[in-house]
Amino acid sequence: MAASPSSSTSSSSASPAYYQTSSITQMNEDHLLPILCLLPLDSIISFSMTCRRFRSLSSSEVIWEGICRREWGSGAVDALLDSLSSHERREVCWKRLYQRISQVNLLSCKRLFNRDGNFPTPRASQSLNFVSDCLILFGGGSQGGRHLDDTWVAQIGNRLDSFLSWKQVGSGTPSGRFGHTCTIVGSDLVLFGGINDHGIRHSDTWVGRVIQDGSSGIKVSWRLLDAEPVVPPARGAHAACCIGEQQILIHGGMGQNGLRLNDTWMLDLSDNHHASWHQIVHTRPSPSARSGHSITWIGDKRIVLFGGRGAGYEALNDLWILDIGEENPKWNELTYESSSLVSEMPLPRVGHSATMLMGRKILVYGGEDSLRHRKGDFWVLDVGSILRFLTTGLKKNLRRMWRKLQVEGLCPNYRSFHSACADLGGCRVYVFGGMVDGVVHPGEAYGLRFDGELYLLEFLI
Repeated sequence: MAASPSSSTSSSSASPAYYQTSSITQMNEDHLLPILCLLPLDSIISFSMTCRRFRSLSSSEVIWEGICRREWGSGAVDALLDSLSSHERREVCWKRLYQRISQVNLLSCKRLFNRDGNFPTPRASQSLNFVSDCLILFGGGSQGGRHLDDTWVAQIGNRLDSFLSWKQVGSGTPSGRFGHTCTIVGSDLVLFGGINDHGIRHSDTWVGRVIQDGSSGIKVSWRLLDAEPVVPPARGAHAACCIGEQQILIHGGMGQNGLRLNDTWMLDLSDNHHASWHQIVHTRPSPSARSGHSITWIGDKRIVLFGGRGAGYEALNDLWILDIGEENPKWNELTYESSSLVSEMPLPRVGHSATMLMGRKILVYGGEDSLRHRKGDFWVLDVGSILRFLTTGLKKNLRRMWRKLQVEGLCPNYRSFHSACADLGGCRVYVFGGMVDGVVHPGEAYGLRFDGELYLLEFLI
């Protein structure tokens, strides 16, 4: 049945009015801003291209601060703000800050000196962590193959000067070792494994807590963690990282008799009364057995593995992603298809450092190749590009994963088996010790010495 002219007119006149009052263009900013803060960055950029009003709205400081906190973590953003003066905090432009950190390609480097004559001896394969505004250094190997069992503390805070004071706060506990890992979980340190100067591998787990003692300053209290009955096989030169606030993952390393491993274990610390280890059984393909590599948590239940030394003593530069959030955890290798991209990624290496920075970037520094030629280059691995590739499958994202950084200032000597850690904001990285090139003695193919220098690296943004 045909509509009457009056009903048709009424319908046609009502329709534009309905759409006009419900259009997103008529929404006020108080309603639009919370919606925009939930959108992916690509959607916000597309939204800004629709009209002049939306372009202005998409540049709001509220939105870009939200993007920074969402992608970098509120803890890292707050730590960055704490490091700024009150004037610098008022002048922060969140959109500009996001763009600069996303496109960073320059590091500033300077050496930090001791205020007095008390400092750690030169060493390699030690651990270095930043916790409670302090650098905590433990163990390592030194001249003559001796292991070390000392714990040192240097209080940092927000100081940016070139001097600090080291203080030895303990020795003998844990026992001496090198090639161990020490991972921050909450405000605690969790140390696992390592090798002593008799070549014996360890499988013990220790928890260290920084204590502010008003009378004598800072202390580190270590206790042996009871994680029986199941523990990983003894090892050293393995890799470790935290998963969230209550779990630690370890992978690979050198087991008894120098056998390189490719197993994966998780330590669950969620039970305050009992910690437990369990092995993660994953499907193939998976990374080959190796030592001296790195693993880094990149959010959710994913970690990224890079480099190391294989069973044939070859240095590696393969890149793998492990997703332990799935019912059957599996590894995925991220491979380049074109040989022309070789110059756009780090060369094979072992004994490098991999440090998570502000902006979800992993700073890879140093290491050595199969012939023990040490390296001094700096690369950043962009986690955002990895996640976009895993989501879209587009190979173009792989081309954007790696970027080589330029360095200004006093650049450290080429080194391997050093240690590195970032502050809470993720814009400053501390590098200590390692093996560096030394004087070549008669009958030797290369010189070698242990280093005891401390360097500060900063993003220039």
